[in-house]
Amino acid sequence: EVQLVESGGGLVQAGGSLRLSCATSGFSFVDYNIGWFRQAPGKEREGVSCINPSDGFTYTADSVKGRFLTSSDNAKNTVYLQMNNLKPEDTAVYYCAADLSVYCSGSYFLTTKDAWGQGTPVTVSS
Repeated sequence: EVQLVESGGGLVQAGGSLRLSCATSGFSFVDYNIGWFRQAPGKEREGVSCINPSDGFTYTADSVKGRFLTSSDNAKNTVYLQMNNLKPEDTAVYYCAADLSVYCSGSYFLTTKDAWGQGTPVTVSS
């Protein structure tokens, strides 16, 4: 069974940092491209970043570029989202997703994903 489990969300003040984790199981980790998405209350889901664990290539949305970093630990089948200099507008539920077919790139965010995690909430206070 394909599973993705996010963790690491919470409440943080503006300017602070959080590291989210996406632990995966049930599939060949390096064969998939793993992405991070977020959805704020009343807003559409937004792509944040993605990574190809087999070669380490990452893509980051302009809205968070320079503040968010994506990495993977292939031995642990886990992807991380390091979020620095957080802003109130980063408040959202953050989800990770797996895609077998689409390589990590700008178009990654536009296609249907094979599996999703349950999400972890992030709240940034001003």
